[in-house]
Amino acid sequence: MNYQRKVGSKELAAKLESLSREISTLAVEYQGEIIDLLAILRSLEQCHRQIREGHFQQALPSNRQFLYSLLKDIEESGGWPYIERGTIRSILSQLNDQNDQLANSPDP
Repeated sequence: MNYQRKVGSKELAAKLESLSREISTLAVEYQGEIIDLLAILRSLEQCHRQIREGHFQQALPSNRQFLYSLLKDIEESGGWPYIERGTIRSILSQLNDQNDQLANSPDP
């Protein structure tokens, strides 16, 4: 196994690019539909969890040399993939900011 690879192949890179475009198109299609957008985010999070807890963990190296090589590659190629979760506090803060902007804007 070669843990020093970047994206596995040009074919994989092309498939990932296509998938990213499809997800972006889906998000644009449901722009303004907060429940639908939330469903898209939840689906992405679930896929991330399934890959991480299943396929990725099963593929982890079985010895220290390969593990070190993998960790070095992760660090050099951008770190661990992370899906940030929104919080109620950040949503309320954005609402407060929007309300403040509306209150301070001149009436048309």
